[in-house]
This record gives sequence, structure tokens and C-alpha cells, in this order.
Amino acid sequence: MSIATTVGDALAFEDIDFTILRHAAAADAAEQAGVAPERLAKAVLLKDSHGYLLTVLPASRVLDIAVLRTELHRHLTVAEEQDLDDLFCDCVVGSVPPIGPWYRVPTVVDSSLMEQPDIYFEAGDDDSLVRVTETEFERLLEGAEYFRFSRQA
Repeated sequence: MSIATTVGDALAFEDIDFTILRHAAAADAAEQAGVAPERLAKAVLLKDSHGYLLTVLPASRVLDIAVLRTELHRHLTVAEEQDLDDLFCDCVVGSVPPIGPWYRVPTVVDSSLMEQPDIYFEAGDDDSLVRVTETEFERLLEGAEYFRFSRQA
């Protein structure tokens, strides 16, 4: 399978210089390529009565939902698989790209991720990771909010 159409469109529209890592499973590709977990962006979809929120944080960290609830004054819970299917319809289940603005989903990014010189993320299929610089990743997330909402795993 190739990367999700929306991911490809975002990379092309923003004229992003990127590299694709391919393997049987993206997590395996990251590990085999020596990608440190703090450079791998994971996306977690949350929801409440106001709608959806995509959170993006390093794979080395754990989402602190209490911080998000307090900071954003929302009663957020983890979204269900059907929600993922509806919003990320061009993606394989379980492979959510962290580029929420391109899927029209409000997005918050844990600022600790932005300390990395380059960032890897799921491409929307089950065997690809995209590598971009921190600056290019920020361009893909235009409109996102940045603050700390995670803790060490």
C-alpha cells in the first residue's frame, strides 16, 4: 500500500522535503532504522461534546489527559475506532497521521516533540514512516497549538 492520499497531498502542497521508510510494520522500520522513540510522533484522537481533538506527542511519552482537560477546559476522552475510520478514511486502521489540520481536525502538539531536529510519523498505511525536519513538520501543522501535555513513559 502507498501513503495516504491526504498525507501525499500535504507533503506536495507544502513542498516538503521528506523521506519514506518502508518495512513490514512502521514501528519495525523505526526500530530497525535506529529512530529514537522521542523522534517518532504518535497521534491520539480525543473527543468530547465540542468535537474531536488530535493530540500529537513523542512515542517515548504518555498522554496526560488530565493536563489537556485542565488546559483546554474540555472533558476529553479517547475516541473510538469508528471515529478514526470516519475522520481518517484514507488511512489504514491504527495508522493515524499526526497532521490533523490536513484532516480538518483541531490539533495540539506536545512541545517536547519540537525539540527534535527531525521527526518521523505514520504515513496512513501500515508499512511507511515519513521523515521530515522539525521546521517542515511545523509547516504541516499550521494552526496547531503547542504546549506540554505528556509525561515520561
